[in-house]
Amino acid sequence: MYHYNYVTEHTCSQLISLDLDGDVVKNISFMGGCNGNLQGISKLVEGMTVDKIEEKLQGIKCGRKPTSCPDQLAKAVRKAYEAQKKGEVQEVVD
Repeated sequence: MYHYNYVTEHTCSQLISLDLDGDVVKNISFMGGCNGNLQGISKLVEGMTVDKIEEKLQGIKCGRKPTSCPDQLAKAVRKAYEAQKKGEVQEVVD
């Protein structure tokens, strides 16, 4: 299992934390943002592959912002997957 923390940009949430088991995404949590909505999104995509999450969430915008929390999640899972493939180790953010 590979753990990854992604610092978001241009959203109310500040951090996305997730685990990868190969290309399957698990244990997604957001720090900040719309708690109920983000818990719902996390549960809906739990167990999906990186490709499937990108397919469903990439490009979603929040109002006039250039991105959204779902779009940032799509970016996070891709970055985590690439980091996992390279064998990069990440420090855990408390």
